Amino acid sequence: MTEKILYLCHRIPYPPNKGDKIRSFNEIKFLSKDHTIDLISLADDPNDLKYVQDLKKYCRKVKVFLLNKKVAKIKGILSLLYGKSISQGYFYQKNFQKRVDKWSDFEQYDAFICFSSPMAEYIFKLKKNRKDVAGTLIMDFCDLDSDKWIQYARKTPFPLNIVYKKEAFRLFEFEKKINKIFNKSVFVSKKEAALFIKRYPDAKDIQIISNGVDYQYFDAEKIEVTQSFPSPMIVFSGAMDYYANIDGVTWFTKEILTEIKKEIPNIKFYIVGSNPDPSVKALEKDPSVVVTGFVEDIREYYKAADLCIIPLRIARGVQNKVLEAMAMGKAIISTSQAVQGINPEVSRVIEIEDDPKRIAQKIIVFVNDRDKIGEMGKAGIQFVSRYHNWQVNLERLYEL
Repeated sequence: MTEKILYLCHRIPYPPNKGDKIRSFNEIKFLSKDHTIDLISLADDPNDLKYVQDLKKYCRKVKVFLLNKKVAKIKGILSLLYGKSISQGYFYQKNFQKRVDKWSDFEQYDAFICFSSPMAEYIFKLKKNRKDVAGTLIMDFCDLDSDKWIQYARKTPFPLNIVYKKEAFRLFEFEKKINKIFNKSVFVSKKEAALFIKRYPDAKDIQIISNGVDYQYFDAEKIEVTQSFPSPMIVFSGAMDYYANIDGVTWFTKEILTEIKKEIPNIKFYIVGSNPDPSVKALEKDPSVVVTGFVEDIREYYKAADLCIIPLRIARGVQNKVLEAMAMGKAIISTSQAVQGINPEVSRVIEIEDDPKRIAQKIIVFVNDRDKIGEMGKAGIQFVSRYHNWQVNLERLYEL
């Protein structure tokens, strides 16, 4: 039976080129095959507004509101001062709320799906009684955002660490409220769900839907490398204005790359991703580091790489960059933090290490052992096809 779904999203789910956008896009794409989807979303980059037409291939109606980051930060601070979380204020817009009210007045939806906890604020502030506008309320937390703020607080000096601790507490209280009121709470992995239940033993209706990877798209056999790359070459990919990624590549460059260069002086470290923070650009002072900024096709960089490195010290949920690199048949060395949301069997197909010196040693060994790199790449392809198939994993959404 075709159902009508209103999907609320804190970041426009197109193009699917970063973590949350990949998951939300694939949910919409999957559900649109048999259901009618209306989408209301924010966009934190004006350039993303041009992708509304792309989303209309999957959605009956699409409305995207531009998020002014400077204004949003002020609203986030005010939200904290008034006893709520920064996140609730940062992502809340009155024009977005009016559109939710208007569409839910006009249409009786079978379900509301909120992607990311701040979107629940629009449900709690509905003009009509929420029981009158949707049959089922589904929250896709993806991962536990409140715990990210705890991690930020541990890495950040005074006084910001105090603010981050407060945000972690306030946001967790909001996450508990969501779980009490929504019919279903979805997490990306068993570890994320277990962490929420551990901190909130009264949690109910917890569901797990793991991320997938489009391993037909991320297929090295289909990709032609059109530019010249150096060898040996190691690659990290991700949005480079995101704190966890900034911290990871900075730590890798300063603590690990220096050791590698003692044995492999001609090695190149490519940091591939949009909006590089000034601190990331500054890493290019080391001639071994290349910061690309936005690239049209990340697959070329994956294919050219001798090795992919995931040096994250702050992470939650499933890191799509790990799945993509495996699908491309690349050998990977990752910190344990970056793979905690992936099936435990991943330890058999990639190298997991947290000690900087041992990471450096393993990279040196791998770069000089082509057979080992090839074997690990083949195992990675088999792993993602078995455990991270979007079509299989998203079947769970139908049951919800």
